[in-house]
Formats: sequence, structure tokens, C-alpha cells
Amino acid sequence: MDATAITSTAASITLENLGKVYPDGTVAVGDISLEVRAGELVVLIGPSGCGKSTILRMLNRLIEPSKGRILLDGEDITARNPVELRRHIGYVIQNVGLFPHQSIRTNVGTVPRLLGWDRKRTRARADELLDLVGLDPAKYGGRYPHELSGGQRQRVGVARALAADPLVLLMDEPFSAVDPIVRGRLQEEFLRLQAAVRKTIVLVTHDIDEAVRLGDRIAVLGEGGLLRQYAPPAEVLGNPASPAVSDFVGRDRGVRRLAVTPVRDVMRPIGRVEDIERLPTVEASGTLYDALSAMLTSDALNVVVIEGGKPVGSVSRSALFDVQAAQVS
Repeated sequence: MDATAITSTAASITLENLGKVYPDGTVAVGDISLEVRAGELVVLIGPSGCGKSTILRMLNRLIEPSKGRILLDGEDITARNPVELRRHIGYVIQNVGLFPHQSIRTNVGTVPRLLGWDRKRTRARADELLDLVGLDPAKYGGRYPHELSGGQRQRVGVARALAADPLVLLMDEPFSAVDPIVRGRLQEEFLRLQAAVRKTIVLVTHDIDEAVRLGDRIAVLGEGGLLRQYAPPAEVLGNPASPAVSDFVGRDRGVRRLAVTPVRDVMRPIGRVEDIERLPTVEASGTLYDALSAMLTSDALNVVVIEGGKPVGSVSRSALFDVQAAQVS
């Protein structure tokens, strides 16, 4: 996915005492209140049956809540026609859901056509989005879904969801149907894409590593559809709100914390490290996990932090161990 600059709009989402109880008494979502800022990527995570996908479907009114309200930029979504609402909310699901009898370009242009765009404008937008997600429209636009790999089909699904420049993008286990290597690449490319389009995204996953890697904030849900913690990844890993959250994020959360902690947080003055020219380096924009990887590769106890090609500080292996130890104490 090529993070080409693209004009984008986004909206805030507010859940006010949202709940869903089915006629047989099953509580899918208990009582949840939270706010997603415009342009923010929030991950919903928790055990099976905690209401993650139900919340997603209530956001685009595929399911109506039993209580509470959902506000989109301060407006109650029940005041809008549900069909019109869905045409302004992108939706990406696990198995993509592309139309097998339609070309890739036609699939991407589905919502623009429903909105009444003319053929020329729809084609131009489809090609723009295919290029944005790293699929050459001249090569892939005329192909059909069965002619693409799983990872390529997932990219098309993202392109289709973005085609009408939606206010919100909903993603339900979007990368779980591909193998781990492709999944990692898709996550990395998706982060670059989000940096360009800055959509308001609510993403459902069962994978804590994916949540930590992608989310600006993580909503940890528990049984009965209750919100256990809502915070940035580093806070969820470093300060679990309860034993239940601690158990869910896992005993190795110290390692995960390294992946979301900036190098700058523990960087010390460069003058305290000897033999700078012999040490491995890490970019100042990197994480402590990057620093650890560089140390292990070079069998070094320190790493030099580089910014603009110049050393600006250093990080020691003992500092990394201190960060990890703090997460399990």
C-alpha cells in the first residue's frame, strides 16, 4: 500500500451507555461509553462473545442497540437513513466479500456507483484507490477476485471501503484470513496508508499483538460486553486496569511494551557510551524493540540513537530490561 497523499475526511464517534440484549436474554453488549476522536484508530479486543463485532454492526446500524446512543460528529445516527448512513461508512470484513463475477475495478467502484457517480469519475476513483493500496490499476483493474492472492484481495477490500471517502472505516478481523507473513506486511502497509488518509477507524481483532501494533487506543472488553480498559497500547501493557486485563494481554506484555515505547523515552546522553563507531544504531523514530533487535544482532550492550544521520543519544540493554521488569512487577 503506497501512502500517497490524498484528501480525506473523518468524524468523531461517541458511544453513550451503549448496550445490546437479544430477545432470549443474551447480553451481547452491557453498558459501554467511549469516544473515538476524528482520525484515530481504535481497536476493540477481548475474548470471544464479548460483543466486539456487535458494536461494529451497531455503528453502521446493521444491528440496532437496545439502549444508549451512537453519535457521529455529535449527531445521533438514528436520525439518519440507515442505507444512506452505510454508504458513508466503509466496512472491511475478514473474508473481504468481493463480488466474484465483477472485475477488481468494478468491485472498488461499488459504493460510488450507488451514490450516482458517473462512469468516468467512478473509474478514476477506483484506479486512484488501487494505486493507493499498491495494486497497479492497469495490471489488476481488469482481473477478477479469484485471480488475486489473499493479501491482494484484502487490499482490494480496503480500497473498496475507502472509495467514497467515508467518514468512518469499520474493520472486522481484516487480516486474520491470511498467513502470518502476509499479515505482518499488510499491517505495516496499512499503518502507512492510515498515516496518509487519517480516517477514523474502529478495528476488531482477537490478536493482542495486532492491537498493540495498529491501535492509537485499545478498548479491552470483557464477558458480558463490558469495557475493562480504554487506553493507549503502552498504558494497557504497562498498567493493566485489572487482573482480568493483565491476564488477557499476557505474561509477555513486557516484550510487547518494547514495541510501542519510543527509543527517546529511555535514551541517555551519547557521551556516556564508549566506542560509538563500533556500536549498532537505531533511528530516533524507532521503538525499544528496534533497539533490542539491533543489540541482539550485533551482540552489543548498547545501541546508538541516530537522527538526521548524526548520533543524538544511546540506549543500554539494562534500560530495556528495566522497562520489561516494570511491566511484570
